[in-house]
Amino acid sequence: MKLLLDTHIALWAAEGAPQLSATAAALIEYPENTLYVSAASIWEIAIKYRKGNLPVHPRDARSAFRLAGFAELPISSDHVEGVAALPDFPDHADPFDRVMVAQALHEGMPLVSADPKVWRYHATLMLRA
Repeated sequence: MKLLLDTHIALWAAEGAPQLSATAAALIEYPENTLYVSAASIWEIAIKYRKGNLPVHPRDARSAFRLAGFAELPISSDHVEGVAALPDFPDHADPFDRVMVAQALHEGMPLVSADPKVWRYHATLMLRA
C-alpha cells in the first residue's frame, strides 16, 4: 500500500522518536508499504527552521527521509486545485496540511497523521497515527 506521511510522522519515523504510535510504526515498518513524504513537508520544515521553531535543517530532513526509504511526492497543479475543494474549518487553516490532504485524495493514498484536525477532512483516507 502507498502511504503519505505527514510532516511530524515522517520526522518521528526517520529519527526513531518515541512519539510514533505502535500503529504508525507498524505501517511504516511493513515492507510491502511504499512511504511518501510530500514536498510540502520539506517546505514546512524550511519555514519552521528559519523561524527557529524546528532545529532540523530541511536539507538534513530530506537526507534522513531518503535514508529511511521514503519517496518524495512533488506538489502538482492538480494537488493545488484539490485544496479548493476541501472543506473549511475555522480552527484549522494550515496550508501544509491542506496540501497534503489534497495530495492524499488525488493520489488515492492514505495520509498518516497524528493531528486530529487533519482527520476531519476525509476519514476514509486518514490513518490515525
